[in-house]
Amino acid sequence: MEAISELAGKYNLFVIEDTAQALGTNYIFSDRTEKKAGTIGNIGCVSFFPSKNLGCYGDGGAIITNDSYLAEKLNSIVNHGMSIKYHYDRVGVNSRLDSLQAAILRVKLKHLDEYNRARQAAAEFYDAELKGSEYFDIPHRSRFSTHIFHQYTLTLKGINRKDFMEFLKSRGVPTMVYYPSPLHLQPAYSYLNYKPGDFPQTEFLCDHVVSLPMHTELENDQMRYITDTILEFVHKL
Repeated sequence: MEAISELAGKYNLFVIEDTAQALGTNYIFSDRTEKKAGTIGNIGCVSFFPSKNLGCYGDGGAIITNDSYLAEKLNSIVNHGMSIKYHYDRVGVNSRLDSLQAAILRVKLKHLDEYNRARQAAAEFYDAELKGSEYFDIPHRSRFSTHIFHQYTLTLKGINRKDFMEFLKSRGVPTMVYYPSPLHLQPAYSYLNYKPGDFPQTEFLCDHVVSLPMHTELENDQMRYITDTILEFVHKL
């Protein structure tokens, strides 16, 4: 983010952070100061979809900024483009957060740090049980950021992903692939004329990653069962 912010400043650009899966994460600057994800650039975008770290009971989101001009403009855009009732300064949208969802989030927000610590503890358990395997890599930790583990994702090596997922499913362990097809090969972006091989690392990860159960209520015996099941699979190889 430091390099991005420096480049943006050089060319007078705005920085918009996608914080949908990182609410509560700390970015650590080279001088060891820290800022929360979503507060570093000009605007931070947060998702409150139920599966997110801070989720409501329906759907919703928020925009974060400390720029008064942008705040005023964004408030207008999400409210039909109005700044004064029935006076439209710009073309806007109807994107106001439902009051019921806001009330739920207001309560859950008080527990966000607790939720994040629970995810981190689950990740540490997975790390301890699964690190060092020749068959998968555990999630990488960046030196310049904390991690709250919206997902816990393995990168498989020499394992057939379908067989791996089917085995875990047969033992009652759900898994998920985030995400199976890279954006540059999606039909919506066909006009860009990308082809397989243009982004080899992205394509490799889409073919080899798999995410394990991760949420705030995981108990040790559940995680032990998950990791034992994974190790059972690889021991048969």
